[in-house]
Amino acid sequence: MNLETKARQRLAVIYKDDGKISEAWDKISRQLQKYQPAKEKGKKLTQRDSILITYGDTITKKGEPGLQVLHKFLEDFVGDAVTNVHLLPMYPYTSDDGFSVVDYRSINPELGDWEDISALSENYGLMFDAVINHISKSSEWFSRYLECEAPYRDYFITCDPNADYSTVTRPRALPLLTAFHTKEGEKHVWTTFSEDQIDLNFECPDVLAEVLDILVMYAKAGAKFIRLDAIGFMWKQLGTTCMHLPETHELIKLMKDVLQEYAPGTKLITETNVPHADNISYFGNGEDEADLVYQFPLPPLTMYSLLKADASILSSWMAGLKLPGSRVTYFNFLSSHDGIGVRPTEGILSDEDRQFLVEAALKNGGRVSYKDNGDGTKSPYELNINYQDALAGPDESDEERIGKFLAAETILLSMQGVPGIYIHSLLGSRNDYSGMTTSDIPRRINREKIDYDYLKQQLDGKTNRSRIFHEMRRRLRIRNGESAFSPEAEQEVMDLDPRVLALKRENRETGEIIYALINVSSHNVELNLPHICGKDLLFDKEIQEKISMVPYGTVWLKKQ
Repeated sequence: MNLETKARQRLAVIYKDDGKISEAWDKISRQLQKYQPAKEKGKKLTQRDSILITYGDTITKKGEPGLQVLHKFLEDFVGDAVTNVHLLPMYPYTSDDGFSVVDYRSINPELGDWEDISALSENYGLMFDAVINHISKSSEWFSRYLECEAPYRDYFITCDPNADYSTVTRPRALPLLTAFHTKEGEKHVWTTFSEDQIDLNFECPDVLAEVLDILVMYAKAGAKFIRLDAIGFMWKQLGTTCMHLPETHELIKLMKDVLQEYAPGTKLITETNVPHADNISYFGNGEDEADLVYQFPLPPLTMYSLLKADASILSSWMAGLKLPGSRVTYFNFLSSHDGIGVRPTEGILSDEDRQFLVEAALKNGGRVSYKDNGDGTKSPYELNINYQDALAGPDESDEERIGKFLAAETILLSMQGVPGIYIHSLLGSRNDYSGMTTSDIPRRINREKIDYDYLKQQLDGKTNRSRIFHEMRRRLRIRNGESAFSPEAEQEVMDLDPRVLALKRENRETGEIIYALINVSSHNVELNLPHICGKDLLFDKEIQEKISMVPYGTVWLKKQ
């Protein structure tokens, strides 16, 4: 089918009215006519595809644009250990550390400009954020809404404050509606995340056409990946949860169709911090929706395993993972600019287990963010804490904390999918209490900004930061050369010992097999591996059927 035929089928599910379907397609086609369809095919992801997650100004140098400083750091220290960089929102913004975008088509001048993006894309594949569920109240779009100008008067969701919103999923304990004074008087608009983040109205064809144009523009500007932020909230319908609705899925499929036409090498990643079954629904049929989905249960389950010294639940969950096709995969991560989501463990951990994680985070210096349940109650939404500190309390030694942390990161690097490494994990950072307390923003406990010269001194010296960084970089480079870690390589969970996560990764195309073994406990563990011999890639040791694992020890056994 050509794009028009596919788009009209999608629009029929979204809008249902023939007149509106034709109106929407006319506006979309006019918006996209400035682009030429692309003939090249997208490349497959390989074991070399890891993604470094970072803000454009995490590393700073006085008087220099953030993107240029980041580029220098990558060249000087990271090199080819990672091949892709996720640039968290790099656009002008007013709040939420970038996630309240003022202008989707501009670069925050403190970070640099589009030339800096282009220069970075010559060395690394880039992931751009598409923060398209909402936009800043300081944006031109919303300013023109307040003036009641067409078509902007329909760009946002004007609400009846007396309607029943009790079924709507609430990610934060804040009001769902916000009152604004407009040229026509007071109006209430839908604001899922904050009064500065105004939800876009995708029932308006003009909004849809604008967003599709922006996505293609990002792809043409060097985006190898586009992350659809908070995408599960995109379609609203009273009487429902307003989450994961059929129209939302169809909108993403339309985005995929458009990118396939104009930039087939660009892959969509959906960000949905929700229970696992809902999360993986964004794979669609394995071809028509997201190319990657965030593996949200992994951070809390890995944390739970290392704190309990028991990998049983993590192993059981991993054993049930199944991709719907060879063209899609998981985006695995442990830490990010956000906290450690608690909701993704629903159906996997008990309420008591989740409370255990909450208490551990508080004990280890973190905070807990809550969601509004709509009935006057609240429940834990995410743990705000640096991942290294999440795994060990203040009374534990550096050796134990770093051992746990490297074990966790090795789980991440061993799993089927593409690993996402947050920059503060790569840099061995700790809780940033100053950033959190001075801003009163819990998530800033893991969003520290670091001076480049200070960081260089730390990485060149004999510090814990240097120790973690160089070991992480070493393991990434080892992984890059092993086809058994390809996203397409099969994964089998082995039952060897409750204290050990054991994965068999096999690439049937190359015949390569690697056994990834991670001891999540503080005990020595003796394992029998009948008929398995080979070499531990991490520590260059020959292994013959038996192995003794030290506390928090890790092994990548390549079968001979």
